Formats: sequence, C-alpha cells, structure tokens
Amino acid sequence: MRIETIEQFYVIGISTRTCNANGQAVRDIEALWGKFWNEKIQNQIPNKTNEDIYAVYTDYESDFNYPYTTIIGCPVNSLEHIPEGFVGVNIEKATYTKFLSKGKMPEAVGKTWFEIWANTDLKRAYKADFTVHGKKYYDGDEAEVETFISLID
Repeated sequence: MRIETIEQFYVIGISTRTCNANGQAVRDIEALWGKFWNEKIQNQIPNKTNEDIYAVYTDYESDFNYPYTTIIGCPVNSLEHIPEGFVGVNIEKATYTKFLSKGKMPEAVGKTWFEIWANTDLKRAYKADFTVHGKKYYDGDEAEVETFISLID
C-alpha cells in the first residue's frame, strides 16, 4: 500500500450500476467483463492512450455498501468521441492509496477488495476508484493488477 497523486485522465468503456449486497456486484461485474471480452470492447474504443484495461468504480451513492457504477474500458486522450452504447468518465486529479494484487485473477483482485473494505482506517473519498489491468494481468498465476482507492484530501 502506497500513497500517490494521480493526474486527471479519461476512460471510455461500458458500464453497469450495481451494489455489493447479496453478491450482486460479483454477478453484475462478471457479466460486464464477459461483455467486454465477448464483444471485443477494447478494440472499439477510440483515441486510446495505451492498451491497459481499467475498471472504474464511481458515482457512489454513499460508501461501498450502497449502489455505485462500474465502468470497464481503456484510458483515452479525450472524451470527444464516445461510441454509441459506451460511457466516458473524467477521473479528476486526486490522492490515492495503491494496492497490488498478485496471483490468479480474478481471485487475487477480489481478495484485495475484501482487504480494502475491511480497512476502517482508510479515509476513502468515494469519488473514483479504479483497477489497472496492464501487461502483467495476462501472466496466469503470476498476474498483477494495481488498485487505486481515492482518499479524502
């Protein structure tokens, strides 16, 4: 866990509104990932800045116990050209705590989220949190995903 300031950036992707109650988020987010892979969403996103995949968690109704929006997509250089059926999000400059998930995915990321939810000392801003699925995401049992949690300034 490490504190970082992240500059503003943009993501275009597909989204769902969900909540963590009764395992709903697991079902909804798994379905969103299925759509992302099956429809080759990554290839449909214009103006990508790189090939990393981002899962953004935003529009929190309150905290992680209440509804929020999940967007799976890619970082882009602007939100000028958002394809029909896609959404764009502006991630504002903020301070984040960075977590690193290592191991078989998606289990390793799930374990990290349970650690985050259990950490009552974490001063979460609930603005926009995100995971970065870069090149190491594809490394099987040695995979890595970075998770960034927005903090109250």
